[in-house]
Amino acid sequence: MSITSSLNAGISGLRANATRLSTISDNIANSATYGYRRAQTSFHSMVIGSGLANQGAYSAGGVRTSTLRLADQGGALIGTQNATDIAVNGRGFLPVTSELGAQLHDGTAPLFLTTTGSFRQDANGYMRNPSGMVLMGWPAAENGTVPPNVRDNTSALRPIQVAMNQQASFPTSRINMAVNLPASETLSGAVGDPSFLSVAYFDTVGLPGTLDVTFQPSGAANTWNMSIADQSSGAIVGEYELVFDNSPSSGGTLSSVSALGGSGSYDPATGSVDLTVGVQQINLQIGRLGEAGGLTQRGSTFSPAGVTQDGFGAGNLIGLTIDASGNLDAIYDQGFRRTLFRVPLVDVPNPNGLTSANDQSFQVSRESGQFFLWDAGDGPVGEFVGFALQESATDVAEELTNLIQTQRAYSSNAKVIQTVDEMFQETNNIKR
Repeated sequence: MSITSSLNAGISGLRANATRLSTISDNIANSATYGYRRAQTSFHSMVIGSGLANQGAYSAGGVRTSTLRLADQGGALIGTQNATDIAVNGRGFLPVTSELGAQLHDGTAPLFLTTTGSFRQDANGYMRNPSGMVLMGWPAAENGTVPPNVRDNTSALRPIQVAMNQQASFPTSRINMAVNLPASETLSGAVGDPSFLSVAYFDTVGLPGTLDVTFQPSGAANTWNMSIADQSSGAIVGEYELVFDNSPSSGGTLSSVSALGGSGSYDPATGSVDLTVGVQQINLQIGRLGEAGGLTQRGSTFSPAGVTQDGFGAGNLIGLTIDASGNLDAIYDQGFRRTLFRVPLVDVPNPNGLTSANDQSFQVSRESGQFFLWDAGDGPVGEFVGFALQESATDVAEELTNLIQTQRAYSSNAKVIQTVDEMFQETNNIKR
């Protein structure tokens, strides 16, 4: 019985080391595969019977193996020249779908997980990696904000598709007016010449417009009338009386702002007035009372150098980029950018329980636990890194060491089988 069990143990040893050799071969073959997670073979002894109850008799049980894909152990990050080469610095996986799943835009695309990817637009605008996997994310609204989405399923995720010939504009929503008016024009006996200012803006369809602003001394000390007209329509969109302080502590800053006619009222908390220009609402920042930074009245020089607005005209898409939070932004030739999608990071309780699939991808399984979609940088997950890929987790030097150990162990088990065979031959010779 003991000799037979030795033979079985030797055979199980050959089988176990052959399995280990397979994982080592896989690891070495993928030593240059971006995002590859190494496989590991573990050995477990099998005990059939031994101890005092058998009074020295021992039956070799041999060995069995289990293999594990170490999905939670990644490689180092390396820099690249492509803005949409994406790696994850820390815990978490990128949500991707298959080539066929990319055709499903109703939230039913199958979910795969990957650790890194070189994503580029294909002929149809899909963000695809070289193996055909398509990146998924939450679509942003027209203003670039991402609405709240469910986190425990993929119903809100969509394959990311960006048309390459698209145009976009950004209508003006805010104008900052940091202008200095000449105090000398409101002095007693002054001529009281008006000051004029033209402020550019962009409308809701990306066309440029101009607001003509007139500052007219009212005849009272430190007091001006501000009139704002839309040049294209000639309509007056705002009229206000501006009174400036002349006290030692706050001289030159706004003391009061009063709306004239049907103009929008002044909000002292924000230092702004709301203008209605056609169908467009523009927030005009003129400064809070008693504070510098907006409209002031000092000296004898009119200085309109501090006027800015946040709009942009129609621009052509020239590139895509992803930030640390997972926002996929389109960059336009007019100098502005707009968020198109937000890519979440997928996390599971047991990453090593994920089911391995082709092309360095994984799928959720019972052993991995239910997934959750996190914003990058929140909870346990890391951040996105653009212009970067993650190298293979294979340490070639370690694998070669394991290869030598496996070869020796395999040869030793083969020697056990050879020895048992010789012992059987001796037993047969005795019987003859």
